[in-house]
Amino acid sequence: MAKEAVKKIKLQIPAGKATPAPPVGTVLGPAGINLQEFCTKYNDATRDKMGDILPVEISIYEDRSFDFVIKTPPTSFLLKKYAKIQKGAVNGSKGNVATLSQAQLKEIAEIKLPDLNAYTVEDAMKIVAGTAKNMGILIEGQE
Repeated sequence: MAKEAVKKIKLQIPAGKATPAPPVGTVLGPAGINLQEFCTKYNDATRDKMGDILPVEISIYEDRSFDFVIKTPPTSFLLKKYAKIQKGAVNGSKGNVATLSQAQLKEIAEIKLPDLNAYTVEDAMKIVAGTAKNMGILIEGQE
């Protein structure tokens, strides 16, 4: 019989840099899992994505065992990374802080596709373009 998850916790942790110190320790400590074991497994699983911030969904079971699923980086993080900016526009879609090419938009959409509610890359591109617009990032060839 499959184990039933007692608790699900969602965190955003820099890849390869999880430590038992806050914020990871303060969230997972009360759940009763082995913090060092989680940090070691997470860091090993995310070592190839160093520098990215990755959302992780942790399922904790009755016997204090756990497993986790690593998601793709947040769209806003990827947009800022590709546009080489620190933050989006202060007044949202009314400002313009950067411009991305269609190729960069497609690349971001391909990265995000597994976690988006879309079946094709073109649909994912529309979702990512909407986020970009709200951040004040223009896409070449779009109004």
